[in-house]
Amino acid sequence: MPASKANRQAARDRGAIPIIPHKANEKGKPRFFAKALYKGRARIEQAVGKIKRFKRVTLRCEKTKWNFASIVALVAGFILLKSAHTA
Repeated sequence: MPASKANRQAARDRGAIPIIPHKANEKGKPRFFAKALYKGRARIEQAVGKIKRFKRVTLRCEKTKWNFASIVALVAGFILLKSAHTA
């Protein structure tokens, strides 16, 4: 079983919906693929990547849950301001 099929099955076993694209030459692939869910997943991964660019978040300099959540919210605000300013 190829790795992607094993990953999809592992996700199903845990009760999650796998959003892993099929290869173009894969045999027996379904006709339907949830592109909207895949785009949403990609957006989330990109947002987490942008948040992790901030050293204070990546290195977890804030040790308490409250302070760390505050820093993540501040960083998310910076990213939102930058995206709104450039639009």
